[in-house]
Amino acid sequence: MNTPQSGSNWGEQHHCEFGRWRCHWRRLGAPGGPALVLLHGFGAASGHWRSNVAGLAAAGYCVYAIDLLGFGQSDQPAIALDNRLWSRQLQQFLREVVQVPALLVGNSLGGLVAITTAVFAPELVRAVVAAPLPDPTLLQALPKRRPRWKRQLERFLLNFVAKFLPLGPLIALLRQTPLLRLGIRSAYANPERINLELVRLIQQPARRKGAAGALAGMVRGMGLRPAAATAPELLPRLKCPLLLLWGKQDRLVPAQIGQKVLALSPKGLCELQLMAGLGHCPHDEDPERFNELLLSWEHQRLGLAGPKLGQ
Repeated sequence: MNTPQSGSNWGEQHHCEFGRWRCHWRRLGAPGGPALVLLHGFGAASGHWRSNVAGLAAAGYCVYAIDLLGFGQSDQPAIALDNRLWSRQLQQFLREVVQVPALLVGNSLGGLVAITTAVFAPELVRAVVAAPLPDPTLLQALPKRRPRWKRQLERFLLNFVAKFLPLGPLIALLRQTPLLRLGIRSAYANPERINLELVRLIQQPARRKGAAGALAGMVRGMGLRPAAATAPELLPRLKCPLLLLWGKQDRLVPAQIGQKVLALSPKGLCELQLMAGLGHCPHDEDPERFNELLLSWEHQRLGLAGPKLGQ
């Protein structure tokens, strides 16, 4: 049986366990090649790397991708979901499945999960590519210490919103194809890449019965994170190289934020490259240019050969 090389159904597909939850992952490329792990953004899934994987595998990588909890074909638990939990999911995957330090490549939310993992488990990560790196705290950082009453009030309000906001009807409305296409157009500066395959990739997980509960969990989890789990606190602790690939026409996370990420990162570790004519999903809007920039940086900065865990 041939393994699909492209399209949203690419790769050998598998499942693994993370705690009591079932997680979906996939792989393409020679098992002995340097490990590269792709991390999708909010609302997307591992299939969103549909046009990148064949080129990356042909370059010699063993390419992995996972569906973060709440997305794609992974379970959709109604629990607090934030970049710390997704990072723990990724760390277990790196230890048990990948088993060598990996280059992490994340779109949007996936970039934040990659940064979190590189800080909390640096032995598992060779380098990070974030395209782009979103976090509301990059615009207004959380204070490191907040009065207890304020923390309790924030928790009450977020739990109230997550519980009583009509997320089920909202998801049912947003997953309608015309509205979904409108939402995707806000993320894509290149509308030619918006096709039925992309719409279905985003639409299908939203049709699952756990979607509303998982979304409520994300509202709680991301809203109640401690300051130590936010990008402004994580970036100065980074030890590995970081490449930022940012669509110059990104309407969701403006490219100017990349300069702030540069300023927060340790000197000499971070590089920012703006991609003209592209929006929030540069990897899918122009996959050939994205792969070329990624591969060029990887070869110049790191080389292809990576050490094994424990060495």
